[in-house]
Amino acid sequence: MDLCVVYVVLDGAFGDNDAMQMVRQCDRHLISKLKHNSALYFPYEGPYAGRGPRRKYGDKIDYDHIPEEYLKETTFEDEIQTDIYQMTMLHRLFAQPLNVVVIVKTNLVTQAKAHVVLFSSDLELDYDKLIDYYKLRFQIEFNFRDAKQYWGLEDFMNIKQTPLYNAVNLSFFMVNLSQVLIQQIRTDTDNPDFSVTDLKAHFRGLKYVNETLKLLQEKPDPILIQHISTEIAKLGSINAA
Repeated sequence: MDLCVVYVVLDGAFGDNDAMQMVRQCDRHLISKLKHNSALYFPYEGPYAGRGPRRKYGDKIDYDHIPEEYLKETTFEDEIQTDIYQMTMLHRLFAQPLNVVVIVKTNLVTQAKAHVVLFSSDLELDYDKLIDYYKLRFQIEFNFRDAKQYWGLEDFMNIKQTPLYNAVNLSFFMVNLSQVLIQQIRTDTDNPDFSVTDLKAHFRGLKYVNETLKLLQEKPDPILIQHISTEIAKLGSINAA
């Protein structure tokens, strides 16, 4: 099964026209975040003035009074009301229209408001998918963090294409494999705090046991081996299984 990458999700630091044009040149769509006070304009839909270029920009958005026609969803949780709006908007610093999703949260007790402005170059992307895809950015960052901290992404010294390709893919393969093993151990042992550090300590301990057993002329009883393995696998662990 072939996977086709369609969207590139970037941090708000790259929520600008340069990043969007770079992504579009690669035949992909950008998903990112704008500043909360970004000057966005509705496309002008009025009559032609009869002279000069046709007017492009309509009214500037007022984040405190977004027209109800663009409201897509309203939810309530505790004392917080969340309103999600979606519309096609224009920005003077972008070369093309933007698919904009504004998430407005209102404290029903104090009436304090806060909002987030997400956008995509794909004008057909639904608001719920745009939000879900942007949330994946945090998981991507966690994967990079784990790959660098635990699985050698910062440590290899390869500079040629094939060794570099193998080293990077091995790091991220280990990120995925470790997560599968951790979830399995958490379920089997009812230990929700079991971590990557515990996993590495566990298998390091088992390796020490196996290497030690090779040095013995006669292997101990299997029950004793199991007991030794269990105890040694706990060494260096923070939340032992």
